[in-house]
Amino acid sequence: MSENEQSAAEGRSGGPGEDIRWDSQWIMEVLPHRYPFLLVDRVLEIEPDKRLVAIKNVTINEEFFLGHFPGHPVMPGVLLVEGMAQAGGILVLHDREGAKKKLVYFMGIDKARFRRPVVPGDQVRYEVEVLHMRQSHCKLSCKALVDGKVAAEAVISSAMVDR
Repeated sequence: MSENEQSAAEGRSGGPGEDIRWDSQWIMEVLPHRYPFLLVDRVLEIEPDKRLVAIKNVTINEEFFLGHFPGHPVMPGVLLVEGMAQAGGILVLHDREGAKKKLVYFMGIDKARFRRPVVPGDQVRYEVEVLHMRQSHCKLSCKALVDGKVAAEAVISSAMVDR
């Protein structure tokens, strides 16, 4: 188990004085997603099997801004849901034995709401909380916040399957 995984397993959240690296390199060890579809830049906090906080820095260089919308760039809501799901995938997979042989698939998206647009220069804070966790299924309450205000939220159900 790596130092990051050990820290996560122990429930440490990377508080003051701790140098825990849950950066994009570590995230790519957990998730199969890659540019341009990796929508989580850094994990800030992990409480195994309970909750996770992560961030996505939104820049004008994102490819989707080319067409959504020219002259008025807005991050597509479906990508906010995907980002929340990826954050949830990190929470579910990061310390699970055999995780490298697993994928997390959507089973359902409930109560999805979009409260405000996300634009270049925003930093999205994903907050994910476990509602139910089983061996191969989970239900997560997810929020995407910008400047402390909810931009999007949803309840996401997922299944863990073999790659």
